Amino acid sequence: MALKIKEIRSMSPEEREKKLKELREELMHERGVAAMGGSPPNPGKIRQLRKSISRLLTVIGEEKGR
Repeated sequence: MALKIKEIRSMSPEEREKKLKELREELMHERGVAAMGGSPPNPGKIRQLRKSISRLLTVIGEEKGR
């Protein structure tokens, strides 16, 4: 499931960093499966992960700017 901006904003900074790390690891795994020629069970998952990571980084950047 994709993360919503509201959910991200309600997280603590530590939770955001932890979630970012988890998503990056999951993305790396999915890309590895795709690179090996395997068909991922959910083809839209890589895109969803990239968007969630982007949302997290956006909110983290906004918080640092304040």
